[in-house]
Amino acid sequence: MTISLRPEYLARYKDVALLFFKYGRGDLVKRAGLADLLPEDSPVAAQAAPEAAELAADLERLGPTFIKLGQLLSTRPDIVPTAYADALKRLQDHVAPVPFEQIRAILEEELGERLAALRGLEPVPLAAASMAQVHYAELRDGRRLAVKVQRPGIRDQVLADLEAMAQIVAFVDGHTEFGRRFEPGLVFDEFRKSLLRELDFRQEALHLAAIGGNLREIEEICVPQPIPALSTSRVLTMEFVSGKKVTALGRLARMEIDGDRLADALFRAYLQQMLRDGLFHADPHPGNVFLVDGRKIALIDFGMVAQVPPGLQDRLLQLLLAVSENRADEAAKMLLLIGTCSDDADAAGFQRAVTDIVTQHRQLTAQRPQVGRAVLLLLKAAADHGVRLPPELAMIGKTLLNLDEIGLTLSPGFDPNEAIRRHAAEITEKQMTRDLSLGALFSAAVDAKNFVQHLPGRVNRILDQLADNRFRIRVDSIDEARLLEGLQKVANRITLGLVLAALIVGAALLMPVDTDFRLFGYPGLAIMLFLFAAAGGVGLVVTILASDIKPRRKIGS
Repeated sequence: MTISLRPEYLARYKDVALLFFKYGRGDLVKRAGLADLLPEDSPVAAQAAPEAAELAADLERLGPTFIKLGQLLSTRPDIVPTAYADALKRLQDHVAPVPFEQIRAILEEELGERLAALRGLEPVPLAAASMAQVHYAELRDGRRLAVKVQRPGIRDQVLADLEAMAQIVAFVDGHTEFGRRFEPGLVFDEFRKSLLRELDFRQEALHLAAIGGNLREIEEICVPQPIPALSTSRVLTMEFVSGKKVTALGRLARMEIDGDRLADALFRAYLQQMLRDGLFHADPHPGNVFLVDGRKIALIDFGMVAQVPPGLQDRLLQLLLAVSENRADEAAKMLLLIGTCSDDADAAGFQRAVTDIVTQHRQLTAQRPQVGRAVLLLLKAAADHGVRLPPELAMIGKTLLNLDEIGLTLSPGFDPNEAIRRHAAEITEKQMTRDLSLGALFSAAVDAKNFVQHLPGRVNRILDQLADNRFRIRVDSIDEARLLEGLQKVANRITLGLVLAALIVGAALLMPVDTDFRLFGYPGLAIMLFLFAAAGGVGLVVTILASDIKPRRKIGS
């Protein structure tokens, strides 16, 4: 596949080419045919290796799509080096606000007459990011609101960036060893779906309602609820949260709150989202976690969420328990059950790597427990040894890493490993209750009824086949086509060997016969037979070397 050179893509190709050259992947630029887009006096190729922190700044300059990409890559230490992943975790998404006149025009276009329901809409935004900004307003009944408005033109810009990125990713996926090993096309597909969902504020409103309802039983956690009548795909109106960012708390403020209780409730909320509800807030960085009245934790910005399939929840709980209890063998077993092994996977090496990571985690637990860091290291070890883990695990690792930081901010002595062990029993009990619900019991009863109903007929068919000697058992143990192909090769070579032997014997018998036709002073017919036999022998040797020895070496490597 060659990269499309449509004019609207060229500007982004140039930006990406400069980025690749700066960070040591100029070979990809040349192979993709993009070197001509670089300025002739571009110094990036000759510079020393840039610092990891520069990558975050470079992505910020490229705009919102690349900022979001950097935030995704910060969760994938299996794809980018650890130093760069750590630098990307600090990637900020704050830009200068859009003039209020443009924001009001979008509100009028999206809400129409409903805009009159908002009073006191503040022109100065509460926060401004690359994709949206938030303004304060009130309803007529006095309820305080936060109105999130999408920046003008951002949708078209993101869609154009995604199209250009898709071309580059498709080339890397199909033409490089990196692409064959890490399958960036799959990562990009998940990134594109996530970003498109984030552009539709109706999705975020659904996430606020769903996760807020799931966490209602935890009194220390609150989630602002949307106002559906005042929300569209580009405007999200929700309850206003009055509080302070957790990271803005001083020492005196932390002394006045019950940090242990709040940190434990926050960890319980996320374990419940991941391991029971299957839908979790995937961006709980400290800027999205507020302390309300010193008694509650508020979660905001639900544009980025992730799902955990039911089949993965039980395995994930077992994995987190194994890591928290420093059981390396159990952790490796769970990861191998969760993931898939490639043809060249090194299972033994992977188990050794898991043991090293869990041992290191046990040594760090006494100083600063970080279960999220351990999960991300396990993800990297899996990629290094040919074990492919589901992408949800990367989001879980990043989320837990953020929770580790917030938990230690609220309570310096907080231990996430202990929190996992403490809440595991409760989560397991609720999972069993869910599985034993009335609907699940009815479903199991219907399955049992169908099994019993069809059992006599199936048994009769088996007995009839046994009585008539028609019962067969099929075993797929070998590849018949490959076996027949190998036998045919053996037969062909034996036949060719017999022909060559006949030529040599015939030539030897004709050698004493004196004829007028001579080659090299010997009877010509005999010499010709010898030459044919020699050519056939050389061809047979070459065939054996090409088709037998090379594949065997490849398998052995």
